[in-house]
Amino acid sequence: MSGLLLRDAEVDGHARVDVRVAGGRIAEIGTGLARRPGERAVDCAGGALLPGLCDHHLHLHAMAAAARSVRCGPPHVTTRGALAAALRGAAADAHGWIRGTGYAESVAGHLDAAGLDALRADRPVRIQHRSGAMWTLNSAAVRAAGLAAGRHPGIERDADGAPTGRLWRADGWLRDRLPPAPPADLAATGRRLLAAGVTAVTDATPDLDGTALAAIGAAVRGGALPQRVHLLGVPLDGPPAPPGPRITTGPYKIVLADSGLPSLDGLADRIAAAHAADRAVAVHCVTREALFLLLAALDAAGTRPGDRIEHAALVPPETAGELAARGLRVVTQPGFLADRGDDYLRDVPAADRPDLYRCAGLAAAGVPVGLSSDAPYGPADPWAVMDAAVRRRTRTGAVLGPGEALTPGAALRSYLSPPGDPGGAPRRVRAGAPGDLVLLHAPLRDALARLSSGDVREVWPA
Repeated sequence: MSGLLLRDAEVDGHARVDVRVAGGRIAEIGTGLARRPGERAVDCAGGALLPGLCDHHLHLHAMAAAARSVRCGPPHVTTRGALAAALRGAAADAHGWIRGTGYAESVAGHLDAAGLDALRADRPVRIQHRSGAMWTLNSAAVRAAGLAAGRHPGIERDADGAPTGRLWRADGWLRDRLPPAPPADLAATGRRLLAAGVTAVTDATPDLDGTALAAIGAAVRGGALPQRVHLLGVPLDGPPAPPGPRITTGPYKIVLADSGLPSLDGLADRIAAAHAADRAVAVHCVTREALFLLLAALDAAGTRPGDRIEHAALVPPETAGELAARGLRVVTQPGFLADRGDDYLRDVPAADRPDLYRCAGLAAAGVPVGLSSDAPYGPADPWAVMDAAVRRRTRTGAVLGPGEALTPGAALRSYLSPPGDPGGAPRRVRAGAPGDLVLLHAPLRDALARLSSGDVREVWPA
């Protein structure tokens, strides 16, 4: 196929035109365009034609791993009995291990090795908390991974110094002590995202090693991963991003772990080092304390265009203006309100709930807001995330922070902003623009009223 001719497509929510795509770019827009030899012609029947969506924060390797893991948390598993049944029915991998994901304390409390042994003890089992910040290992896994002799600060220990089986922020350390994992199926991840209209992603995994970077590079170059990929995890002093026009290096990811915040001087030094390396920073920040620490560190180190806050799960209203004054942007995940909102109602103090995953208040203060999924830790469907940004409803129908709701159009525009400018000006269907496009079954007005991935008819990556 030498090109694509899209006939009778709705562009910008009103005009019904023909759109020609050639060489990966929009070549021509008009009415009554004639089909050229070799072109594929598609009758759009008045369906909306959009630029491809960008998910501004997800984790490609973790998404692939989650697809081959046992589901251990809501909405699939909600009780201790259901978790026991899921683990009993789980098949071990080639090395005899069982890997679970998505655990939440609402299922069976604060699990440790002994608690996990009661659910399954005959195989090494490791379960990841739904936040992605912690692994819980049963006793067989504790022995196999050598936690007793381990020196990582994230190994939780009891009063006698024995490991409890809980391991915080230690993915790389644990990975080095596990049997080799099968290659990540990034092709399946790419197909899932593409089906929802996502043609560009920002991988927010910190400090990617050479193997992970090479796997992403090979998947993009070979076409298994059809999305353009923007990387936050390229180390400052490690392997560079894989070569290729569809892979770009973004800000440098820094994690402010709620389990142990760094010193002010230490954080300011890391920010300054990134800026000196010609990189902005993308700082994981989910608590009020972490946010205030970050602002102080930025005041000490200075800011740079492109500096961004990842998650911004709790932002006091008076802080929005401070973010804008420093030129910061926020990449956030209101999908968590739909996915975990009832837990927030139970666990977050009432006075703090209006501060959860602010959107409209930040935008009104002049802070660019990029929506994203944080998949696999949050729902990957971009339309579900947009719906959550608009409705802010929990699974039981409660509404969290109604004043922070975006309009459907604003939510969509956030997903239309490019990888290097989350929350900035949305991409438009224009001659000369990249040819990654999403065709909807319905006109834009109807699609915005539903915000459903079921409206996606066809997607063309560039």
